[in-house]
Amino acid sequence: MPAPLSLRIKERYMAKRAGGLSQQVAADAVGISVRSAQRIDRGDLQPEGQQQRPGRHWRTRADPLAEVWDSVLVPMLEKAPQLEPQTLLLHLERAFPGQEWYRRKRTLQRRVEQWRALQGPAREVMFLQEHRAGVLGISDFTVLKGQPITISGEVLEHRLFHFRLPFSGWCHVAVIHGGESFVALAEGLQNALALCGGVPAEHRTDSLSACFRNRDGSYAGDYTSRYRELCAHLGVIATRNNRGVAHENGAIEGPHRHWKRRLEQQLIQRGSRDFATEAEYRQLVAQVTADLNNRASVQQKLAIERLHLRPLPVERFADYEPVVATVRSTSTIELRSVTYSVPSRLIGQQLTVHLRHDRLDLFLRSQFVETLPRLHQRPGDKGRLRRIDFRHVIESLRRKPRALLRAQLQDDILPGESWRQLWRALLAALPPDEAAKVMVDALHVAARTDDLAAVERYLRRQLRRGELTLSSLRDHYGLRPPRGLTAMPQLDIPEHTLRSYDELLGRASQPASAGNSPAIAAQATETGAVPQPVAGGGTAGHSRRLDPGQLPLCPGRAGTPAAPPGKAAAAVA
Repeated sequence: MPAPLSLRIKERYMAKRAGGLSQQVAADAVGISVRSAQRIDRGDLQPEGQQQRPGRHWRTRADPLAEVWDSVLVPMLEKAPQLEPQTLLLHLERAFPGQEWYRRKRTLQRRVEQWRALQGPAREVMFLQEHRAGVLGISDFTVLKGQPITISGEVLEHRLFHFRLPFSGWCHVAVIHGGESFVALAEGLQNALALCGGVPAEHRTDSLSACFRNRDGSYAGDYTSRYRELCAHLGVIATRNNRGVAHENGAIEGPHRHWKRRLEQQLIQRGSRDFATEAEYRQLVAQVTADLNNRASVQQKLAIERLHLRPLPVERFADYEPVVATVRSTSTIELRSVTYSVPSRLIGQQLTVHLRHDRLDLFLRSQFVETLPRLHQRPGDKGRLRRIDFRHVIESLRRKPRALLRAQLQDDILPGESWRQLWRALLAALPPDEAAKVMVDALHVAARTDDLAAVERYLRRQLRRGELTLSSLRDHYGLRPPRGLTAMPQLDIPEHTLRSYDELLGRASQPASAGNSPAIAAQATETGAVPQPVAGGGTAGHSRRLDPGQLPLCPGRAGTPAAPPGKAAAAVA
């Protein structure tokens, strides 16, 4: 029997018919079929409220699983209800070969689904929670999936810390470097509480290793000491969900997806996932969070919730890990298997380092020194990580620039890949020593002007012209020689003649014709030619033999004429 028509439809139809409309037009006017109109006219209608007959309970074709369902498949499902239809189908193909079981896949899927609904085990039930103002605050970490975020082309390895007040829906999201560490949790949580204006009664997380030891069995006394101290400082009760049951934190797992969907939409609208600086990316994250928090519904509930939040502690809990490091002679320190450079004036000093998730704060005793970005080991990285800032060592390197040629940290001292390519171009264009001096002086200029790009453009332009020299670089930037190494003056020393030796000895110079005198010839005969270096005409540094006429005068006072040959020979004898 067809389904009954309501009394109102019948009355409307009969009114149309009474108005003179035809059966077809009246049926269309009240929205029923012509066959229903015919039944109304005949009075052949099912009484309203009468139950319909039960559905068909007989089969119209043979059961394709009749041979195996009760005898094979049902026992398997009773033993392991989590078995999938595909697994059962593979079992049938192996146990009963020769039959086209793959044609019965859809039938098997429907039969398994029906068995689980009627005879399968009870399924887990979700119990919706009612959140009250000022009672609960939830913290969790999440990651962005899909295409990565890049900073100037470099992939930014990061996580997002998410804090939420479930009653009002107010949230705080921050960019976190490294893993789900305690310092990241402590910093993110305290920043969130400062922004929302109070502390809830309970703080809930999942089973973070930074907060819980995650022992097997009882969770009693399972908190880490630092997390216990943080909760005591804030005055909150620490709770967590069961391990591996993320939906128990549904008040933040769902908002994770909503917040990340909003961020993805902003990135799509922006047209790029690359940012000039990390600060620009953090600004976008803060903007997405602010858009959610500025909704009227959130602000109204937040005003109510703030009435129930406890005041913040006067002092902030230490959201860093203190580490002591000694500066080595290489002007570096080592923390967590990562090498960092520090200003060379600190060599030999013992520094106190506040180790945070994204940075290192350096202190000499109680005096703040500097903040360094922190590096984290990535999966697949080989060797030790190093962060060397050439500004820390450039003064010392400039006094010994040749040290750059074979320095172990050469690639780390150069500021980037473009400078490493420039260094190879300098080595190809200049002698190694001069290339090292040019590179070191260029880095010194870049450190002094804080403009690496401009110095790099100048070096490349001069290289293309073939005009790059150490002197031209220093003249262009007005650079003085390194301190303690004054430039050697260019001296022009004139060459002197042999007569200067005679004048030095207080003797008169020999006339030009004296070289052919018989006395000198006789002396040369007895003594032979006397080899002597000459500082006169000719190439400096070379030596030659002197002719007898170039020998000094015989012993005697200056200006005394030479002795006759005979006397000279006798004197020699």
